[in-house]
Amino acid sequence: MTHILLVEDDRSIVTNLTEFLQKEGFSITAVDGQQKALQVLEESAGEFDLILLDVSLADGNGFAVCRAAKSSTELPVIFLTASGDEYSVVTGLDLGADDYISKPFRPRELVSRIHNILRRYGKSNTLLECKNICADIVRGTVKKDGQEIVLSALEYRLLLYFLNNQGIVLSRSQLLEALWDIAGEFVNDNTLTVYIKRLREKIEEDPQNPLLIKTVRGLGYKMGD
Repeated sequence: MTHILLVEDDRSIVTNLTEFLQKEGFSITAVDGQQKALQVLEESAGEFDLILLDVSLADGNGFAVCRAAKSSTELPVIFLTASGDEYSVVTGLDLGADDYISKPFRPRELVSRIHNILRRYGKSNTLLECKNICADIVRGTVKKDGQEIVLSALEYRLLLYFLNNQGIVLSRSQLLEALWDIAGEFVNDNTLTVYIKRLREKIEEDPQNPLLIKTVRGLGYKMGD
């Protein structure tokens, strides 16, 4: 599992971002200041795969953390910056940061950037699997029992969301929000029902008795145990 060091002193951002990233399959360790981040890097940098780093910290700034990370490790760094703060962006990139994203940011965009950076560093698990279904997120292909199957763009995005949240009951509102955020187009409740039905027809052995995408009565849907 990809382990991210989140350096951020805004508690609401830490709480919301940690919850979201954990649902996406990441492990998160959060610290709220420059000194704590430097200590963690000194003691256990090898445990992490990537750093999400706020520029402004209560006891210093993210630049010192980025400088330390880049001088002693090969960890990729993504800066979280205030919107329109061009100086912070330029300074961070000059220090070796791999990317930046301005606040307020769309969580799905951040996840996409994380995956892109991890692939660049060869750290990303590019295959997502559940039983006989395997999705290759780099090639954008899906195989069932080793044979490639064709999915529409929204079917593919819906499958990836299920694969990234295996074992978690997902409500219809969560799925609708995720598809809206990913696809950038309106998906209503009736459309969601249609897409789940179509997806089941392509990946399930018996779509009428699904074993991959299960209905949790009154709550939503779940993939995996």
